[in-house]
Amino acid sequence: MVTLWLAAAHEREVEAAYPPEGQFVMVDGLRVHAVVRGRGPDLVMIHGSNGNTHDMSFALAPALEQQFRVILFDRPGLGYSDAIPGGGSITQQADVLQRAAQKLGADSPIVLGQSYGGAVALAWAVEAPTTLSGLVLVAAPGIPWTTPLDPVYLVTSHPIGSALAVPLLTAFVPDRTVVAAFEDVFAPQAVPETFAQHFGVGLALRRGSMRANAKQRANLLTEITALAPRYTEISVPTGIVHGTADTTVNYDLHAVRLAQRIPQAQLHTLQGIGHMPHHVATADVVAAVEAVAQRSDLR
Repeated sequence: MVTLWLAAAHEREVEAAYPPEGQFVMVDGLRVHAVVRGRGPDLVMIHGSNGNTHDMSFALAPALEQQFRVILFDRPGLGYSDAIPGGGSITQQADVLQRAAQKLGADSPIVLGQSYGGAVALAWAVEAPTTLSGLVLVAAPGIPWTTPLDPVYLVTSHPIGSALAVPLLTAFVPDRTVVAAFEDVFAPQAVPETFAQHFGVGLALRRGSMRANAKQRANLLTEITALAPRYTEISVPTGIVHGTADTTVNYDLHAVRLAQRIPQAQLHTLQGIGHMPHHVATADVVAAVEAVAQRSDLR
């Protein structure tokens, strides 16, 4: 009981500090949290694992909202968007976000996804090809891999671990532990000084978010394996932005092979950049978006 009380208290504290910043769109009874900024052609941004809209609003959205109407979504189960039962596959998440975008008046946006969000963007492009005008993949996984699932996700995605370990993590893991983990994700670049405060790390430690994220990560390889044979069907202009020093999503395995499989793909190679180019090489990501917009006749 003490653990559950502490977990709930931690959640109340972080939600008070980082309330929803945008609006809610209803899709099949699910609330989808969206932040809309700027004017111009529609650009949807989809964050990665353990993320929320704050990840995209730190550097990238401010750099693009003068040229585009930027729509930032919390993926289902994370941030303030409701979870899809079972966590939600990349195809299910893409469907929910596509319909949410349509309800916001974005019938054919450019879709940008970073890391896990890039896998959701790939599913969107494959399954609903007439509902987007361009695709931008930033440090995105797209090719089946052989490395094992992180032990944390093995535990937290299991029914017993979900019931027992997740509340313990919410109750007793301090936010600074997540902040320290950012160093590995950003490496070899440094974490921007104000990023952790802006991001709201405690949002990722809430029980619902941890459970949804764990299920999504545990199922990702199977879903990518099923989706990958269909990349040749993607017909929209595509930009692939990836750093050669990315140790989270390997450049050679994912970026190079995706560029070979997607017919209209252009690969933007960032020498020496790690997994977070939208924060540490923002201008390069902006250039890739602008190039896709130009090729899509949106500029």
